[in-house]
Amino acid sequence: MELRSLLKICFLVIIPVLFSGCANTRNAVYFSDTKSTEYNSSMESLEPVVQKNDLLSITVNSLNPEASEIFNAFNTSNVRSVSASNTVSPATGYLVDQDGYIQFPMLGRVKAAGLSKKALKNHIEQELLDRKLLLSPLVDIRYLNYKVSILGEVGRPSVLTVPNEKLTLLEALGLAGDLTIYANRNNVLLIREEEGKKKLVRLDLTSDEIFTSPYYYLKSNDIIYVEPNKTKIASAGAARQWLPLVLSSLTLVVVSIDRLTR
Repeated sequence: MELRSLLKICFLVIIPVLFSGCANTRNAVYFSDTKSTEYNSSMESLEPVVQKNDLLSITVNSLNPEASEIFNAFNTSNVRSVSASNTVSPATGYLVDQDGYIQFPMLGRVKAAGLSKKALKNHIEQELLDRKLLLSPLVDIRYLNYKVSILGEVGRPSVLTVPNEKLTLLEALGLAGDLTIYANRNNVLLIREEEGKKKLVRLDLTSDEIFTSPYYYLKSNDIIYVEPNKTKIASAGAARQWLPLVLSSLTLVVVSIDRLTR
């Protein structure tokens, strides 16, 4: 047998064995203990609360379209956003300042932080009526910076922009390319900021309790970090430690066999 062929066989047989780990199949799947059942969706806390630095789209309509135009003409802030191509463009919308207010046409400073979209909508409509600025005003408010960040052991770590303001944990992971085989599924970290404080929550995706968790539905600016499992950590450490020694040993064995067969 030629030396080159022998080397090729050694690499094909031994190297995969070196890097392979004893993975627990039970920990590599979602909801391993789940049986056929039903869960009630908890939607009461899904409505997000407006926070400082939120960017809002506020559209006003009424029975008089011409009178409504003035409230929509200023739907552009001085905030600038940078796209993936590094081009700078103005961001449309009302920016909630550090004091929690927005500057709204004709109404001046309007308190927004701490209110839900529905509460802010009702407040603006009532102000327009009370000041006799519009007849039957209809206000629509949407978030322009509703985003979720996915990091760690996923197919495509990324920042997801959510247009419909409703996203579940599983949908977010799917949009990020799903968890890799090396992901630790029973210890996913969720980082959420509420009322100026960061909250860290550990979630177990191998348990069906995730469906009744208050963190099943994500909120704007949530960060999800999927850490690697012990198999990947151990294999990475072992590979760095033993690979040079194994390669040297293989070379020595092949050279010795070649000399003995001459």
